[in-house]
Amino acid sequence: MTRLTHEMRRTTVIMMIGVTSFLLTLGFFVWTSTGVSDVLWTPRIVDYKEDIDRHKRDADRIIDYLVTGAGKGVVYNNLAEMTDTYGYRLCGTQTLENVIDYMVDKLKKDGLDNVHKEPVNVTRWVRGNEWAKMLTPRVKPLSILGLGFSVGTPTSGVTAEVIVVRTFDELRDRAREVKGKIVVYNQVWENYGQSVEYRSQGGIEAAKLGAVAALVRSVTPLSINSPHTGQQSSDDWAKKIPTASITVEDAELMWRLSRRGINITVTLYMEAQNLSPVTSYNTVAEIKGSQYPEQVVLVSGHLDSWDVGQGAMDDGGGAFISWQALSVVRKLGLRPKRTLRVVLWTCEEEGIQGGQEYFRVHRNESTNMNIVMESDMGTFTPQGLLFTGSDQAMKIIKYLAATLLKRVNASNVAPDADLTDVFNWPSLGVPGASLKTDDASYFYYHHSQGDTMTVQDPDEMDLCSAVWAVTAYTLADLENMLPANRTISLK
Repeated sequence: MTRLTHEMRRTTVIMMIGVTSFLLTLGFFVWTSTGVSDVLWTPRIVDYKEDIDRHKRDADRIIDYLVTGAGKGVVYNNLAEMTDTYGYRLCGTQTLENVIDYMVDKLKKDGLDNVHKEPVNVTRWVRGNEWAKMLTPRVKPLSILGLGFSVGTPTSGVTAEVIVVRTFDELRDRAREVKGKIVVYNQVWENYGQSVEYRSQGGIEAAKLGAVAALVRSVTPLSINSPHTGQQSSDDWAKKIPTASITVEDAELMWRLSRRGINITVTLYMEAQNLSPVTSYNTVAEIKGSQYPEQVVLVSGHLDSWDVGQGAMDDGGGAFISWQALSVVRKLGLRPKRTLRVVLWTCEEEGIQGGQEYFRVHRNESTNMNIVMESDMGTFTPQGLLFTGSDQAMKIIKYLAATLLKRVNASNVAPDADLTDVFNWPSLGVPGASLKTDDASYFYYHHSQGDTMTVQDPDEMDLCSAVWAVTAYTLADLENMLPANRTISLK
C-alpha cells in the first residue's frame, strides 16, 4: 500500500454531532490527532456562485492578456519553436528526452515553482525502413505506416495473396481462407471508437487465423493518400505478425478488386523492432498555493508524439496551453489559494505510460486533488468544457463557464471529459475536465504526416489558453474545493 501523506493521516474520523438538521445547518466536526478541529462549513451552490462572481475581474485580465495583450501569439510561437527545432518526439527516443530537458529549462526560466522531472520506465519501439507494393493485378506502390509494437518482416519481406474484409465477423466467417495470406481490413468509418478497434486488434485477430501480415485501413474520415499510424494492442497468446496502416484509397482499391474476384498479391517489408525499455520522464512545474498548498488543480497535455509530422496538434498544442495557463497567472501576479500544477506527460501514445505511472505514485493524494484537466483533442476554436464529476460540481462548472468564459464564446459545458492520461483519477472521485473545441477536422491529421504547425492557428490557441487559464486559476482560487466523493484506493 502506498504510504499516506501527513495531511491524509491527520483527518481520520468524521464525528457525527447532534441531529441531522443540526449537521445540515452548522456543518460538521473533523477529529484530528490533536483533538477536534474548527467547524467546517458545508458550502452551498450559492456560495460557489458568489465566489465565482468575485473572480470576474481576474478572468477578464487573463483573457485580455492572452487575446489582445502582451500574451497574444506567445503560445503558438513557443510551440512552433519547439516543434520546428526538434520535430516529432517518439517514446523511447533521445529526441523526446532532449525535448523534456528543453521544457524543464523553459519552465524554470518562466519563473515557475518546483520544476522537476519524475521518472517513468517506458517501452522502446523503433520503426526502421518500411515499404509495400501491390504486385498483381498490377504493380502499384502502397503508402504505409507500421503500427506501434508491430514486429518486422523477414529480411526478404513477406509476399502473399491478400484477403480483404470489412469486419471481424467477415474475417471469422472466412477463417479457412486466411492461413498464409495478408489480411487487409477495409472497415467503414463510422467514428473513431468503432474504427480504431481494427487498428488495435486487427493484427491479433488475423494472426490467430494464420495470416502472415495485416494491413489496416487508416483510422480517419478523410484521406489524401495519407496513412495514419497508432498503437496496436498486444496479446501474449497470439503470434505476432507485421502490421501496418494503409491509406483509405488503397484499402478501397483492394476491396473493389476483391469484390470482382481478382486475385491480389502484395509484398511487405518492415524493419520494426521492440527494444529494451528505457527511462523517460514526466515534466512537472507549479505555482504554489498561498493558503492550501497541499490542494492541487492539475492541467496537462502530453509531450511525446508518433514519428510522423511534428506532433504539433497531437499533443503539442495541449501541452503548451497547459504551460501557458500557469505562465499567464504568474505574469499577472496572481497567486491562487491552491497549487496550480502542470504535468507534461511522457509516452502517452504507446499506452499512457506517463499518466499511469504518475497515478501509481500520486494516487494517495486524491483527497487533495481538486480537479484533473487534460487537453488532447486539439486546440481548435474553443466552445467550452467537457466535465466528469458529481451533479453538484457540474452545476458549478456550468456557472463558471457561463459567467467567466462567455466573453470568448466558450460557455458550453457537456458531460464526459476526454481524460486519456488522467483517466484513473475519477475512479477515486476526483473531478476531471477537458477542452471542448470545434474539433471536426482533428482526425484528418491525427497520427499522420499532416500533423504539423500548419494545422495550428495562433488566435485559436490564444482562445484555448484563455479558457484553460481562467478555468484552472478560478478553481484553484475558490474558497472551497469542488464537491466530490474523493477517496483513496488501498489496493
